[in-house]
Amino acid sequence: MTTVAAAREGAMTAHPALFYRDSDEYLAGVGAFVRGGLEAGRPVLVAVPGSRLDWLRSSLGSAARAADFVDMSVLGRNPGRILALLQAFADSAADGPVHLVGEPIWPGRSPAETVEATRHEALINTAFAGRDVSVLCPYDVKGLPADTLVAARRTHPTVIEDGLDTVSPAYEDPRAVCADCDLPLAEPEAATVLAYRAGQLGEVRDLAHAWADDTALDRVRRGDLVLAISEAAANSIVHGGGSGVLRLWTTASGDVVAEIRDGGRLSDPLAGRRRPSLNSANGGRGLWLIHQVADLVEIRALPTGLTLRLHFRVS
Repeated sequence: MTTVAAAREGAMTAHPALFYRDSDEYLAGVGAFVRGGLEAGRPVLVAVPGSRLDWLRSSLGSAARAADFVDMSVLGRNPGRILALLQAFADSAADGPVHLVGEPIWPGRSPAETVEATRHEALINTAFAGRDVSVLCPYDVKGLPADTLVAARRTHPTVIEDGLDTVSPAYEDPRAVCADCDLPLAEPEAATVLAYRAGQLGEVRDLAHAWADDTALDRVRRGDLVLAISEAAANSIVHGGGSGVLRLWTTASGDVVAEIRDGGRLSDPLAGRRRPSLNSANGGRGLWLIHQVADLVEIRALPTGLTLRLHFRVS
């Protein structure tokens, strides 16, 4: 499949959205993209929800053995994890061309997950700018809300629909899309609150430990929660103006939420979305760790400061 973006001169990112209505359209569009990459000798990664993996493997037959497959419902449970894997796969090919299929939004995604997945889609255009990378993103036209499809036109330079690949006139700068993702967060009915400053990280960890012990999280996930809170609070001290506010609560289903607010700024929207090297001077290690252990990270980067809302599911 040759996309409009790929046809432009020079090595650059092609990032089309594929609007499909049924499995036949899905297999035709995604299958052609995968086969095209394999026939050109390009590394191909397919990251889509589990049921669609089965469709593709069956349709591709023996050719499927030459591609890498990842279940997006596992990888992308927290949308903030997805970009790191895509970038790592592309980096493994050095400067050579790469084909990636990523379906980060599917029917059943919660509104909060969809917002963060939309942010991810916008940031693909920044992360791969100037690289010879083709990223195809399928969207279920019948199963997804209309506003999700509108957003897809804003995050993808081209759209493939009814077999036609056309430039999306609704495409916008990733920074504008990310700013629109900074929607107000719903307030909890009740929360445990701790305001902290430099020198109080021990108090933060002690509260997190004690509070987590009363939740339905198992021992390992309680440890993950405390780690994430510790990293976020440390970032508040170093990068967020030297202080912050921690809030903890459980949802009606028993899931656990930790929120950290401070006066910081997210100067690099890609921070935490790429695994930092051991000698990296650009930071981002704490936020990367948080993305790895939390089931969902909601980010709100506003002029008044930065909010991280971390979700840990009990099932």
